[in-house]
Amino acid sequence: MSGSAVPPQATRAEPAPPDLRLSGLAVAVWLTALAGLHLGSRPLLLVAGAAAFLTACSALHLLGHLGRPRAAARRYGWIAVAVGLGVVCGGAATAARLAVRDAPPIRALAEQRAPVTADLIVRDDPRPIRSAGRPGMLLVSTELVRLTGPDGRRVRAPVRLLTLATDPAWRGLLPGQRVTADGRLGVPRGGDLTAAVLSTTGPPVRHGVPSWAQRAAGTLRVGLQRACGPLPDKPGGLLPGLVVGDTSRLPPEVEEDFRATGMTHLNAVSGSNVAIVVGAVLLLARWGRAGPWLAAGLCGLALVGFVILVRPSPSVVRAATMGAIGLAALAAGRPRAALPALAAAVTVLVLADPELAGDPGFALSVMATGGLLLLAPRWRDGLRRRGVPAGLAEALAVPAAAQLACGPVGAGISGTVSLVAVPANLLAVPAIAPATVLGVAAAMVSPIWPAGAEFAAWLASWPAWWLVVIAQQGARLPAGNLPWPGGVLGALLLAGLTVALLIAVRRPLVRRLVAVVGVGALLGSLPVRLIASGWPPSGWVVVACAVGQGDALVLPVAPGRAVVVDAGPEPGAVDGCLRRLGVREVPLLVVSHFHADHVGGVAGVFRGRRVGAVLTPPSTDLESGRELVRAAAAGGRAALLTTVAGARHPVGGVDLLVLGPPYPLAGTRSDPNNNSLVLLATVAGVRILLSGDAETEEQHAMLARAAPGQLRADVLKVAHHGSAYQDPGFLDAVRPAVALVPVGTGNTYGHPNPGLLARLSRGGTRVLRTDTDGDLAAIRAGGGLAVVRRGIPPGRQS
Repeated sequence: MSGSAVPPQATRAEPAPPDLRLSGLAVAVWLTALAGLHLGSRPLLLVAGAAAFLTACSALHLLGHLGRPRAAARRYGWIAVAVGLGVVCGGAATAARLAVRDAPPIRALAEQRAPVTADLIVRDDPRPIRSAGRPGMLLVSTELVRLTGPDGRRVRAPVRLLTLATDPAWRGLLPGQRVTADGRLGVPRGGDLTAAVLSTTGPPVRHGVPSWAQRAAGTLRVGLQRACGPLPDKPGGLLPGLVVGDTSRLPPEVEEDFRATGMTHLNAVSGSNVAIVVGAVLLLARWGRAGPWLAAGLCGLALVGFVILVRPSPSVVRAATMGAIGLAALAAGRPRAALPALAAAVTVLVLADPELAGDPGFALSVMATGGLLLLAPRWRDGLRRRGVPAGLAEALAVPAAAQLACGPVGAGISGTVSLVAVPANLLAVPAIAPATVLGVAAAMVSPIWPAGAEFAAWLASWPAWWLVVIAQQGARLPAGNLPWPGGVLGALLLAGLTVALLIAVRRPLVRRLVAVVGVGALLGSLPVRLIASGWPPSGWVVVACAVGQGDALVLPVAPGRAVVVDAGPEPGAVDGCLRRLGVREVPLLVVSHFHADHVGGVAGVFRGRRVGAVLTPPSTDLESGRELVRAAAAGGRAALLTTVAGARHPVGGVDLLVLGPPYPLAGTRSDPNNNSLVLLATVAGVRILLSGDAETEEQHAMLARAAPGQLRADVLKVAHHGSAYQDPGFLDAVRPAVALVPVGTGNTYGHPNPGLLARLSRGGTRVLRTDTDGDLAAIRAGGGLAVVRRGIPPGRQS
């Protein structure tokens, strides 16, 4: 009987372990530079000196034992040497830059807030600051060439200045442009290489012209904007952001939706943009059967051209470096070389510019690239072995790996973990490449063929529209973001859990258990969160929104309807608060006064909502704020009304009585503040005193005119973010059970005043603050009052 040979069972080769030889060096350089930016040069030099001594001793010890057969010990020993070398190099490079940053002449002028004349080189595009105290303020990153102090003495120092400008002439500046500006120096916040802050109100004096690369980029970017002009607002505003990072026309509601769904990386030039453009060229080169060297040359030309198109600013150069690493390794046929290349790139970039160590964008770029190199190939191959088609496996693995790797950084920044980010980015994958490639084509042909550019932009608007739809629907999903500890501890906690999970799921039994538990927890908790999300709490009578350094109060009229008092400093914050409360209609918007921290976000109240009327004070101060409110009311077809003390404005179950100002006040410490509307609102029997920014003079005037008991309230919105300018007699007359303090984290005004908070607490008042507690709701509970704190919303901690 003859038998047939049984073929041996095919075994799957284990994937080669990742090459981590340079990783210790890169991480040590990065963390040392980050610590040095916050500690200063002297402690950093001490740490670097100690590391140099220990590294030299370790290296000598290893060199003396090369012949001994202890390979594992030698391998770990050389890793320790690499880490020590990274500490030495990172410490030396950062200390050298910090010594230049802290040059005594510049530091002395900054501490004196001295008026200076500065010769500057623009480093990056001017960016608007929406939450600034003054509308229209621009942030311009500049490099100092020469500084002339008030005594005429000139100082030359190659340091970085952060310029805060209000003149519109700064908007048109290009990176590399040399200018002269007059202003006042100020002390920076620290944590980076900025030597001083220059505040200027005048226009810059330009010297010469930018480089040819910057002029070419400007021409192409303007051409892309012109090609997108005929498109609808949302896809037309998004497309330049996808292609070149230009979000000047991006509607605020689209920006908020992208933030809520973890898609903001699409609005900024990142390594993925570079990968798409260079990858398209590589695909065409391989389709044309070009050799490796020709393909590499074409990809290099495409990379240089794309950097010129989006402007060679530091962030773009960083993105180009990160995005090119994976493609270079792939084109060379050596994927294991990608991780050492990434580590080397991180090392070189941080040593060249230690400020990158504290840049969240740099961290996200590195983590995303690392995820694509370490996780995505294994996940893709695992899916393909389970029968998933190659294209779908790639589409699933890439966004999931990038999102998982970036998760700890995002959680540390925002204090949340997004549940919609992975599916939203997965759905976005098919649209990103065609939108980017067609947008680049539109920009490239715009100078010579405007009609062709408009056609390419029209084609690109369809995938851009799909991205807008994904962001809109994802942002409206309840329970899309889970609260998580913020800061370094939150990031480390999620990173530890992620690593533990990745190690555990290597075992099939654990993998199945994790999948079952994860799906069960999601299916079990989602209905609960949908039905009882916890916000807004039942029985709420007022909510103080966490909008940063500004005021926004909400009084419920009916489900989906509410009165809003003030709008905070920028549209996105108040819009997000109203979304969380489910407010779809605002029958009355009250503006206490026209300072930017109360009216800067007025457009956010109108965003997607019908506003019946806008109630304003009779004061005509601050014409810029009044014009902002007038324009929003006109655009939303809302009636614009004024009121005076004694007037009553009932809106459904909300009764508003105007208490102040009792008469126009002039010659006070701040006339706009002391002419704020002060309202006594009654909601479900609860008296709520909304005091705007009224200071001592207006509070004293109201106290003198008020009837006995008229100022008594259950809830007090503390005036002017808890400033020290409060009248003790006024506070005694109010005698609130609850005091709500809308205030921004890290503000430079000293708000809220500790003495005021202590005084309120000694009187038996429960005091809560939006900077530490987030959105605050006062609720009726069992015949009394209670307060519910929602927590800091993502991205609103400053």
